[in-house]
Amino acid sequence: MPEEARPAFYALAPGGVRDYVTLLHPPYTAWHLSYVVIGAAVAGELEAGRVLPTLAAFFLAVGIAAHALDELHGRPLRTEIPARMLVILAAASLAGAVAIGLYGALAVSPWILLFVAAGAVAVVGYSSELWGGRLHGDLQFALAWGSFPVLTGAFATAERIEAPALLAAAFAFLLSLAQRRLSTQVRDVRRRVARVEGRLERRDGTSEPVTTATLIEAEERALRLLAWAVVVLALALVGLRAV
Repeated sequence: MPEEARPAFYALAPGGVRDYVTLLHPPYTAWHLSYVVIGAAVAGELEAGRVLPTLAAFFLAVGIAAHALDELHGRPLRTEIPARMLVILAAASLAGAVAIGLYGALAVSPWILLFVAAGAVAVVGYSSELWGGRLHGDLQFALAWGSFPVLTGAFATAERIEAPALLAAAFAFLLSLAQRRLSTQVRDVRRRVARVEGRLERRDGTSEPVTTATLIEAEERALRLLAWAVVVLALALVGLRAV
């Protein structure tokens, strides 16, 4: 598949196992799982027994369930995964995430039940665009996939949410909002635009044709760099806590 014809810069050629890799949205899943680590790191000492289950729950809920429901709703990634399999993946993964959350509520704090409920509503409501799409928008994305993982990671670690965690949640909200704004045109061009025409005429007399790359290259480069930046920040905080 030509690069410009792919539905996302990380999408592999359709078919077989490649579809399941594409379904994970690897750069974005790593990005938003990093928010969990950032929230945990700013809240207190990192404990593997708390951080790892929280990461596992978010991987199941966001990395698999939310993306499976999103693909079921309109096939934006153009995978060949059967609809029945997408439903099974979504249901099983969300159930696994909820089970981890319920265990956390019993072992750590019953307040975790609120995070479990909010996360389940976000996964199903946002990805399936329920209630007329009221949960599917830029601000909702930034809250659900930015602030929420940070706050969950912080509470799972410290059993409370203090100023550093709130500031980190604000950081994640703003960065996720930037992610959403950058990706809107990229998704539109890659998934819905059939043809691009026109030229850029500069004041110095030079010109160049407008192509797909003209419309999305800068935004996609920024998205790739931001994904790596958040992962590196999370690793830096882990290193800081490990010292």
